[in-house]
Amino acid sequence: MPRFIDLSHPLENAQLSYPGDPEIRVTPFRTMKAHGVNVTEIAMGTHQGTHLDAPFHFFADGLTLDQIPLDRFFGPARLVDLAPGGALEPKTPIPPEMFEPHADAFEPGARVIFRTGWDRAFDRLEYFTDLPSLTLEAAQWIAQRRIGLLGMDTPTPSKIAGRPCHYALLERGVEIVLVEGLANLDKLPRRFTFVGFPLNLKGRDGSPIRAVAICDEPAAE
Repeated sequence: MPRFIDLSHPLENAQLSYPGDPEIRVTPFRTMKAHGVNVTEIAMGTHQGTHLDAPFHFFADGLTLDQIPLDRFFGPARLVDLAPGGALEPKTPIPPEMFEPHADAFEPGARVIFRTGWDRAFDRLEYFTDLPSLTLEAAQWIAQRRIGLLGMDTPTPSKIAGRPCHYALLERGVEIVLVEGLANLDKLPRRFTFVGFPLNLKGRDGSPIRAVAICDEPAAE
C-alpha cells in the first residue's frame, strides 16, 4: 500500500503572511447555532502558506495558473536533501555546487523538491527574513536544465538574489512551476509521486495548494 505524506502547512486565521502580502482571515460567516449550518469566510493572498507561483507572478505576459498544463502539478518527483538529518543555518547561501552532486535529478521536465530544514521556522517572522537562499548562479544553473517544477521548504527561492532569482526561473522558455513553503520533507524517500494542484483561478499568479507525496518506498536515511 502506498503511503500519503502531507507536505502542506495548515492554513489558520491570523497566520503569518509574507511581509507586505494580505493578512489571512479565516472566520465563521454562518454557524450551526445561529443559522443551522457552518459556512466559513476566507480572505488571503494567493501566496499564503504552502503555495505555487505561475510565471505571471513576475511577468505581465507570463503563463497564468489556468494556462499551465495540469500534468506539471502531478507526477514522479525527486528529493534533493541539502541538509540530511538536520537543517541549514539561517541565511545560508545555496550555490550551484550544492546541487551538482544531485545533477541527475535535474532532467528536462523533472519535478525536483529540495530540502533545507527551514520549515521548522514556519511560525516565526524569521521564516521570511533569514531563510537559506539560492544564489543567482544556482537559479541560473537550475533554469538551464529546464526542469518542470521546483519545490522547496522555504517561503521563496531566495532573499539573497530576490527578484532576479524568480526572473531566471520563471522567464519565457524556462517557466518552472515554483512550489514554496513545503513541509515534512524529512519524511520523504528519494523518489515519490508529487501532487500539488492549485485552485483554478482564471488569469491569476499563484495559489495555495494541498501538496501531497505518494510514496512506495521508505524515507531516505
